[in-house]
This record gives sequence, C-alpha cells and structure tokens, in this order.
Amino acid sequence: MAPNSPPRQRQFEHPASSHAKKKRKGPYPIELTTAFYIFFAAGVAAAVFAPIQDCDETFNYWEPAHYLSHGYGLQTWEYSPDYAIRSWLYVGLHSLVGSIRRLLPQSSKVSEFYFIRYGLAFLCALCQTVLFKVISLTLNGRIGMFFLIANVTSPGNFHASASFLPSSFAMYMCMLGAASFMNWRGGIKTAHGIFWFAVAGILGWPFASALCAPFLLEELVLVSFSDKDAFIEAIIRCFQGVIAGLIVLFFDILVNLFFYKKIAVVSWNIVKYNIFSSTGGPDLYGTEPWTFYFKNLTLNFNVWFILALLALPLFLMQKLISSSGQGFQSGLRTVVFIAPFYMWLAIFTAQPHKEERFMYPVYSFLTLNAGIALHIILAAIGSTNPSTLAGKIPARLKFLAVSAVMLLALDVSLARLYGTYSAYSAPLRIYSRLWNPIQDQPLVGMEEDLICFGKEWYRFPSSYFLPRNMHAKFVRSEFRGLVPGEFSEAKIGFGFWSGTWLPTSGLNDRNEEDPGKYVDVKACSFLVDTQYPQRTDTLPPSEPDYISDEDTWEVVDCKWFLDAANTHILARTLWVPQLEIIPEKFRRKWGRHCLLQRKRV
Repeated sequence: MAPNSPPRQRQFEHPASSHAKKKRKGPYPIELTTAFYIFFAAGVAAAVFAPIQDCDETFNYWEPAHYLSHGYGLQTWEYSPDYAIRSWLYVGLHSLVGSIRRLLPQSSKVSEFYFIRYGLAFLCALCQTVLFKVISLTLNGRIGMFFLIANVTSPGNFHASASFLPSSFAMYMCMLGAASFMNWRGGIKTAHGIFWFAVAGILGWPFASALCAPFLLEELVLVSFSDKDAFIEAIIRCFQGVIAGLIVLFFDILVNLFFYKKIAVVSWNIVKYNIFSSTGGPDLYGTEPWTFYFKNLTLNFNVWFILALLALPLFLMQKLISSSGQGFQSGLRTVVFIAPFYMWLAIFTAQPHKEERFMYPVYSFLTLNAGIALHIILAAIGSTNPSTLAGKIPARLKFLAVSAVMLLALDVSLARLYGTYSAYSAPLRIYSRLWNPIQDQPLVGMEEDLICFGKEWYRFPSSYFLPRNMHAKFVRSEFRGLVPGEFSEAKIGFGFWSGTWLPTSGLNDRNEEDPGKYVDVKACSFLVDTQYPQRTDTLPPSEPDYISDEDTWEVVDCKWFLDAANTHILARTLWVPQLEIIPEKFRRKWGRHCLLQRKRV
C-alpha cells in the first residue's frame, strides 16, 4: 500500500529523512514539467470558471487596472490620495499584462480580463512547482505528491490561484520564500527567503511577511549553537535579504509617488489602518465568530484541513514513539515547516473582522502540513510488523480504506467546485449580449449609455465586461454604506491618469454613505437586477422588482442564480442535483440574475 513505508521494526518514520533512505529512479514522484502542467491546468480552469467571490477584487483591483488601461473606472476610498492604502505598482503590473493582450488578434476588454487571469494562473503554477520540487527534495517525494493533489483538487486553491487579490499574490511569493528557506542544498538561502517574503508584504499584503518568522527563528536557534563565523555569515545573509526587500520598497514608493503625487508607504498605511485606526478600521465591514475560519477551511479543503490541524500532534507522537534516533536539527526543521500554518490561523482567528481571502497566503502551508500528516499516518498504518495492530490488518483492506477516504474527499471537493460555479457564475455571463464579438461594439444601445446597479451593486464583475465607454452607475437601494465613486477623467498635468492624484469628494474611511454616488434610475439605459420568486412580496420600496416591470424594462439576458436565503445549507454548500428522489427540503432554490434594457418610446 505505502511505497515509502518504514522498515519492519519501526512503527513511525521521520518524514524529513525517509526520502534519503529509499531508492528511486529520480528525486521527484513525477517530472517537474508534468507537475507544472497539472498545476497550470488547475489554474486555467479556475481562471475560466471561478466566480468573483469578493467585491473588493472588483472595486479595489479590477477597476483601477481598467482605469489604467482604458481611462475610466470606479474608485474606492482606498485609492484616494488622502488615504493611499493601495499600491499602484501592484495594480499596474496586472494592467500591463492585460495591455499585452491588446497587441494580439481579436482583442476585447473581456479577453483582457481573462488574459490577466491566465497570467495569474501561470505565476501560481510556477510557484507551486518550485515548492513542490523543494518539498520532494527536502522532505519526501510522497509528501510532495500529496501537496500537489491537495492543491489541484481543493476548492480553496481553485478560488485563490487566479484571483486578482494581494492575498493571492502574497500566497505566490510566500511559496517562493518558503522554498528558499527550506532548500539547504547548495547553501543556506536566507537572503532569498527574506526577499520573497518582503515582496509578498510590499506588493501583496504586509501581514504575509510575518510568515517568515519561524524560518528566521530556526536560523537564530541554529547559529546560537554554532561558532562565531557561522553567526557572522547568518548576519550577512539576513542583511542581504533586508537590503533586497528595501530596494523593492523603494521602487514601490517611486511608483506610488508618480500616481499619488506624494510620498506614500502603502504597506505601512495598510498596517496603520488595520491595527491603529481611530475610525473603526476593518471592523466597520463586519465581524465573525472565532469559528469562522474553521468552518470556511473545512468547506474549502475538507479532509486536507483536518490533516493540517493534525500535523503537529502526529509529529510529536511520532517523535515520542519512534526509536529512529533522529537528531535535534531534523526535528526542529519539521516543526519550523509546520509552524506557519498554526501561527497564521491563531492570529487571524483572534481578529474580529474575518474574510476568506485572509487565509490565502497560508494555503500552501496548509497543504504542506496535510501532506506531512498523511505521510506519517500512511507510514504508521503501512507497517507489516505482525506485533503491531497495523501489521495485523491486511494490506488490501488498508489500501481500500485510505482510497475510500481520498475518493470521498475528491467527490466533496468537486461537488463544492461545481456547486459554486453553477450557483454564482451568472454575473460573469450575462454581459455577452452587449458585445459584437467581431467589431467589439455594443449590440444594443449606444456606447456611452449608463448601466446601473441597485441591490446587486456588489456583484458587478468590473468594467472589463462593458463595451468601450459604457459606464457603471449605482441607484439607491437599502444598502447604507459607501459605494465606490469614479476616477476623474480629467487630463491635467502630463495627461496621464490624473484621476489617481486629483482631490476626491465623498470618499471616507468610515464606510459612511455618500448620496452623491447615486444616479436617478431614469438615467439608466441598462440595469442589472436579481429576481427571487419567493421574495417578491416582501421587497422594500427602494428595491422594486425591476424584472417584472415590463412597461419600463425588457430582458436582454438572464442566468440562473442561487437563492441562498431559501436554500438548505447542504445545497448551498455542495452541488445537489435537481432530481425527483431528492427531498424538496434539500433542493436548490433559484432566482434570475438579469441584464435589462430600458424600452425605447
């Protein structure tokens, strides 16, 4: 059952050393190119099919990128020069990738959107392959294989891999940083590790840099038992890494100086707002109980999350029971590799404001922990020693039991993936009727018509889905927070992106509503709304059923959209087929997400 099972006389085996004791044709369980293709295929699937789960991705990243590429877009308070807590270097790099698509045949704004996603999937697959390589070399090829399987089959990585979010970018860079710290072949690479974690914090999310703490602590512990020369070398390595990180910070400040027209250390501004804000900080946008991440990670990783939680207890149990005689250093290294996941989960579980994307930077550590835990379990139950309980169980029975668990986990993951796509993909699919695929012109209406959003404002996928010069606007609904404004389209100064530094009005960091952000619905040529048949009798006056108003609006296109409020939690969580044998209680309830056009008199 277990190709890397330990010798007969041992019940457990240290995962960090077992690969060196087994003879294989190569150091990796599969070829690196094959691993990359598998990672990339999973990323491309995410780029094509994954819905936008968080409106922050649209308004804080897709819209500014659209502004850089096309001269207009929606603006959030974070991009106001008064606050400057978003990096234009990060957004600009993505906008540049999208602009490359315009040089290729049959270009459109929609194709730019997906081209950026494909680029993110490629970068993610590259980083995953690097970490897969190091895990296979440093730990064990079987752990590397588990890492690959967990990543390509988990719904969590499906959503994170191609998302235009700093936390996703931080996940990529943390994989490179961890790979650098873990790989001691050819010399200790502390400088490389610090650099990649610095990039994760400066261009991605500042808090992600903290994930390098266990690796730095490991180096500190080891040099404390070494001679003076080793200590000096460690200081030099850390110094080189810090200098490299400061160079990245310098370039980030220069780019933001160009756009904001003032010196802004964006990474510090983010930390200051989230930790030291006097106006309420992120808690203004909702708080969750301490169980939030445990439920969320169970949904997104199912058995892999449980294994990740068990990694440390299993390893400690292994060290207590095993008579392998492994030294202090090997045990310390394994604890260091396991520690980042626990550290991150503990810190963010303690924070009142919680969001799924906050876990993205640690996803690779979660799957690494899960791989280590599963390897330890298989090594234990794979024993053929008849004096042990595991040795008395037939190998075929053990194989069937493990296979059943893994197949069940795969089935649950696929049900979660398809369930999410079928339930919430409508906002990415209803705008195709606005486009002429040949001439890149709107099929209905005029280019400068307004398309409006009411209660569904947060489902807008970005201006990349609108024909050129068609602007998105908001009409009043029951929402009483701050909706995005618009970047100024004025041509002042050099004439390049003046909206990034011109003074803004109505934007604040207190989530206070600004009535000036709304337009009268009569000004809208198009409107997007969702109709839930089971809720039409309880609609508030500011959120009428526009779809039923056939005298004013005609339907251009509609797609099914899950009525989550009236659907059982099981059907919300996983895909449930619409079959007669399924009890009515567990069936999915549907609404319609529609693009409407005002009737012309």
